[in-house]
Amino acid sequence: MHRTGAVRHVGLEQSEREALKLLDFHFTSIPIYINMYSITELTEKINAEVDRIQYNAEPRNLYEPIRYILSIGGKRIRPLLMLMGYNLYRDDVDAIMNNALALETYHNFTLLHDDLMDKSDMRRGNPTVHKKWNDNTAILSGDTMLIMAYQLFNRGTLNDAAWTAFIEATLGVCEGQQYDIDFETRNDVTEAEYMEMIRLKTSLLLGYALKIGALLGGADPEDVNHLYEFGEKMGLAYQLQDDLLDVYGDPTKFQKKLGGDIVDNKKTFMLINALQLANAEQKAELERWIATTDGDSAQKIAAVTHIYNIIGIDKLAQQKIEELFAESLKSLDCVKVAEEKKAGLRAFADKLLGRKY
Repeated sequence: MHRTGAVRHVGLEQSEREALKLLDFHFTSIPIYINMYSITELTEKINAEVDRIQYNAEPRNLYEPIRYILSIGGKRIRPLLMLMGYNLYRDDVDAIMNNALALETYHNFTLLHDDLMDKSDMRRGNPTVHKKWNDNTAILSGDTMLIMAYQLFNRGTLNDAAWTAFIEATLGVCEGQQYDIDFETRNDVTEAEYMEMIRLKTSLLLGYALKIGALLGGADPEDVNHLYEFGEKMGLAYQLQDDLLDVYGDPTKFQKKLGGDIVDNKKTFMLINALQLANAEQKAELERWIATTDGDSAQKIAAVTHIYNIIGIDKLAQQKIEELFAESLKSLDCVKVAEEKKAGLRAFADKLLGRKY
C-alpha cells in the first residue's frame, strides 16, 4: 500500500514525542509526488509488529520481562529511521520490518542492562526490569534479547553490507557504555572523549539505522555514507541538547527532574567545559561540589548552575548544538534523491532539535 505526503509520529520517549506532534499537520501543505509512507503510518506498522513478536511460553520469567520492556513504549526512533532510509529508495517497507525490529530489540536490551548498571528504579514511568523482577532476571532476559535481535535481523532482508553494519552498530554501543562507566571515576575527561562516548553510546544507532535502511534499499555508497552522517550528527546534537535541558529545561515539560546530571556528577559537555574554562576560584568550588555526595541536592544544583551562568556554558552548548545540526543537514543535502523524498527526514530533524524542553 502506497502513501503520499504525511509524515508519521514515532513512539519515542515523551520529550521526543512532544517534539514531533506537529509533523503530520506540517506536511499536509507540502506536495509530494512520490509514494512515501508518513511517520504516523510507519510508527503504526512498527508498534503493530512489536506487539506480534513471538516469544517462547517457557520459562515464563525469562520471556515475560522482554515482553514487558518492549510493551511500555519508548524509543521507536531507530526502527523508524531505518524504514525512512529504506523508503527513500523503495516502497516495500514491510520487507525490512524484521531488520527494524532487530534494532529496536537490541536498543531495549541496552536499556535493560543500563538500568541495572545505573541502579535505576523507573523506565518510561514504569518499574525497571530488575526492580520488578530481580538482578539475575534482568541479566539473563537482557542476554536473551540480544540473541533475539540477531535472530530477527537474520529473518529480515539480508546482504553482507547490512549484516556487517548491524554488527558494527551493536558492538559500538557496548564500547560507548564502557567509556561512560570509565568516566564515572575520572575528573579529567576531555570534550573530545565525551563526544566520542556519546557518539558510540547514543548517536551511532541513529546513523546506522539510516545506513542499514539505505543499504537494504539499494542506495549507492555515497548516499549510504551521507545518511549515516546525517543520523550521527543529529544524534550528537540531540544528546547535547539533552545535557543542556537537564539544567535549563522547562521543569513543567522536561520529563526528568532538572539538575539530575549535576547531582550525579555526570561528565557532560556542560561540566567538562565548565571545569576547563573556570578560573581558579570557580574550579575549586566546582570540585568541592563534585566531591559532595550527601549534601543538599537543590543547593548543589543552584551553585553549579550559577557557575555555568557566569561562564556562559549554556551559550557554548547551544552553539555546539547548532553547529552539529547544521552539519547534519549538510549531509542530508548531499543525498542524491529528490528533495520531496528528503522532506520527511528534514522536518523530523528540525522538530527533534527545535524543542525547548
